Amino acid sequence: MDVSYEPTSRARLTGDAWPAHKGRMQAQRISSLTPIGDVLARVAALARPVAPREMPLAEAEGRVLAQVVRITAAWPAAPIALIDGWAVRAAAIEDAGPYAPVPLSTAPARVDAGDALPSGADAVLPLDAVTIGGDIAEVHASATVGDGVLEAGADAGAGQMLRYPGAKLRAIDVAALQAVGVSRVAVREPRVRVVSVGADPTALAIARAVASHGANVIFVRALERALAEDADAIVAIGGTGAGRDHHSVEQLARAGQVDIHGFGLSPGETSALGGVGKQPVLLLPARLDAALAAFLVVGEALLRGLTDAPISPGMPVALRRKITSTVGLAEVVPVCRGPDGVEPLASGYWPMQAIARADGWVLVPPESEGYPAGTRLEMRAFP
Repeated sequence: MDVSYEPTSRARLTGDAWPAHKGRMQAQRISSLTPIGDVLARVAALARPVAPREMPLAEAEGRVLAQVVRITAAWPAAPIALIDGWAVRAAAIEDAGPYAPVPLSTAPARVDAGDALPSGADAVLPLDAVTIGGDIAEVHASATVGDGVLEAGADAGAGQMLRYPGAKLRAIDVAALQAVGVSRVAVREPRVRVVSVGADPTALAIARAVASHGANVIFVRALERALAEDADAIVAIGGTGAGRDHHSVEQLARAGQVDIHGFGLSPGETSALGGVGKQPVLLLPARLDAALAAFLVVGEALLRGLTDAPISPGMPVALRRKITSTVGLAEVVPVCRGPDGVEPLASGYWPMQAIARADGWVLVPPESEGYPAGTRLEMRAFP
């Protein structure tokens, strides 16, 4: 479901709120949880679409289009054969049949699928519809104009728009566009540094999720280095809590600013958001379920902002069993699908078996106590 809430007051933490005492890190504490609507409003302010760049179509699979893909000339330019067979003039064989073959003084031209039709031909017969013996060709089947033929412009007309900005190019899109002569496209391909702060398995999963939104992912293991280098965004995993070795939020405060530390989202409460210069920075917890939930709600919104992609519709589903949630926190709930609806698998913490069994997730907004069985919702897919 689309997430849209009226902004409310929120705690704002800036770089000034995190004093940088030389030689030692400060303990990370969350003073309050920021409503998820305010978090998303801040994401919208930070994440601006990256500049389009042109690239070969063959390399653009998975990227997000920045401009309309339009064909300049009709395709095919002239009629072509759709099947392997014989190119004929339909009017010349209109009385042909298996018991009354029509002889032709000149053997018809043999064509393969994709060949241009010879002059005068307007149909293609299957190979077994014509027999040739010596100088005589006999046709054993009739045809109407257009049989076995792809007419000029049937694949795409001149000036026709084929794909629109914000669409992610699928493998089938690339194949279809190549078939009509498109060779280059304009895309938005944000460069995103994904940082593992001692959380490699979770960070690798998030890196793949970032890449699935059309980003060029640079995977690194040093947050300080990532914060000092140029990119369109940074997503770091680990070190967001109050643990003895948790310093990610403090490092961001030293390098730039921390706008929010503590999301009103379960799981994922210790996530943080800020920036370095014009680069948005999203800090996610190391725990797999918390990182994934925060990425699904906030990280995907960040990437949609960078690529200017619309939110994709979810799958309508019905709840088989009720969901109970805490008012004031938005909650991401993993669900598995059955023949008569979906069943919630976890709340708060997601056991690994719940993640492995999940077919998707649903979002409970912060003003809701949950949903009774039978409620119609939208299930979204995991990346």
